[in-house]
Amino acid sequence: MKKERAKNIIKELPREPGVYLYKSDKDEVLYVGKATSLRSRVGQYFSGQEEKSRGYRMKLLTDQTQDIEVRQTDSVLEALILEAELIKKFQPKYNIDGKDDKSYSYFVITKEEFPRVEVVRETDFVKEKFKKPEYTRGKKFGPYTSQDQMYLALKIIRKIFPFHVRKERSEKGCLDHQIGLCPGPFAGKISSADYKRNMRNISLFLTGHKGKILRSLEVEMRRHAKMEEFEEAEICKKQIYALTHINDVALISRKDSLLPNFDRTVTRLEAYDISHLDGDFMVASMVVFVNGEPQKKSYRKFKIKAVEGINDVAAMREVIARRLGHLDDWGAPTAIILDGGQGHINMGEKLFEGFDVPKTIGLLSVAKGPTRKKVDVYQTTKYPVAREIVEDEITLEALREEAHRFAITFHKQLRSKSYAGIGYL
Repeated sequence: MKKERAKNIIKELPREPGVYLYKSDKDEVLYVGKATSLRSRVGQYFSGQEEKSRGYRMKLLTDQTQDIEVRQTDSVLEALILEAELIKKFQPKYNIDGKDDKSYSYFVITKEEFPRVEVVRETDFVKEKFKKPEYTRGKKFGPYTSQDQMYLALKIIRKIFPFHVRKERSEKGCLDHQIGLCPGPFAGKISSADYKRNMRNISLFLTGHKGKILRSLEVEMRRHAKMEEFEEAEICKKQIYALTHINDVALISRKDSLLPNFDRTVTRLEAYDISHLDGDFMVASMVVFVNGEPQKKSYRKFKIKAVEGINDVAAMREVIARRLGHLDDWGAPTAIILDGGQGHINMGEKLFEGFDVPKTIGLLSVAKGPTRKKVDVYQTTKYPVAREIVEDEITLEALREEAHRFAITFHKQLRSKSYAGIGYL
């Protein structure tokens, strides 16, 4: 495809997650890929970045591509699943050619009284274990090329629809049961019908039918509420919320992130958020993404010491001031991202100037937009951030949500200790 035509197509693509299909002049699907930001990911192919990292084969693909189709999804997790479905359907030559069976894995829902979900490599199906009826009569979903991402996806799915994973027909000593990932079918904690409903919903999700699950859950929730079965209605409500607010930060991979030049440059983004209860138990979080991936060992949490009452800007000022005092031992970030609006960016700029922060460290402030479907980004000309980072709404939103989650978790911990009589730390 000529660069000018590619450029015109790319600028019209959404910045949301989804799947892209490269097509030939005969409408043949040549390649299927997933992205956290469709515009930025497709743009990488035609900027020469992919050709440099993956060679002549990539040049052949972009030369043969005459059209680009995209299918937007609500989350990266759903893009991962849709990608597998489309690869299975179209068998694109640039996905299939040159790969052996070791490249592929499948989700398998076993055929048992209380089914399990396993990740199985293609070549493992010849082993005696997988010749047993629970596997041969089970359901297969795939193929997928990354087992790591499959396990991460399964972790997310299991939090929404819990299931038993152990071979033992017991929950005795099962940590997963204690933390809610296993619903306890052998302990009688869930009925056979409800357990099978969970597995049916997982099957629907793995075939891209999230809408059908949501409609079913909404009907079920209303039915439980009408019958005054409020505990069951609350379970449905939580599942609906989890499905519509999938937290798939861990699935944002290097190749799908918009952050540039991973092979040569380390990009460290730090996001900050404040959490409190009417000014009490005020805390803050710092989360870190390195090259688009969470680096949890670098996360930090702060108790606000010098601010009284409700003043998020002042609290943020205290936290960033404390962070800037650790540039030498914690390392310098590529950009500091504040949860807030123009007031936060004004405060941050003055603070940076006071600390004589080098211009190599950028400053952004990110807030939910009025429609809550995208983020609003506030910038400063004195401490600019690379355009690639500013335009990557997916990563910015992921950072913002992760900072919020980490802050509120710490806030709740302090509150629970106080209410238990331990006191404020």
